[in-house]
Amino acid sequence: MPRPADYGHLASFPTRWNDNDVYGHVNNVVYYAAMDSAVNAWMIARGLDIEQGDAIGLVVSSSCDYHASGAYPDVLEVGVRIGRLGTSSVTWETGIFRASDAELLATGRFVHVFVDRESRRPTPVPATLRVAMERELVVAGGEG
Repeated sequence: MPRPADYGHLASFPTRWNDNDVYGHVNNVVYYAAMDSAVNAWMIARGLDIEQGDAIGLVVSSSCDYHASGAYPDVLEVGVRIGRLGTSSVTWETGIFRASDAELLATGRFVHVFVDRESRRPTPVPATLRVAMERELVVAGGEG
C-alpha cells in the first residue's frame, strides 16, 4: 500500500460538513475533486496558463479505488505522482490519506491529454511543465 512519502507532491484538502453523505462518510465525488484540485493546482503553480495558454489538459480517463472511509472534519492529504509521461499525455497517480494518521483512504488514476486550445488536437506537454514534472514528481514509467 502506498504511503505519503511515495508521492512527489502532497496537497492538503480539508473536508467540509456537506462532504459527508447520508452514510456518514466523505462521498466518492469528493475524492475525485481532491485529486483534480491537487493536480491542477500543482500545474498552475508551475506555469500552466489555464485562461490563455496555447495548451490545455483534458481528462480522458479516470478511476478511484476506495480503501477506507474518511469523514468530516478530516483533512485529506493528496499525494501526486506521475505513472507515465508521454509526448502529449500524462497518467497521474494519486493517493489520498487522512492527514491525522496517514491512513490510505483511496488511490486514483487519471489521464490528461494536452491539446491545442483552439483546434483541440493533441499537442506536446508544455516544455516548462514537462521539466517540472520530470524534476519534482516520481515518474514510474518511461516516456512514450
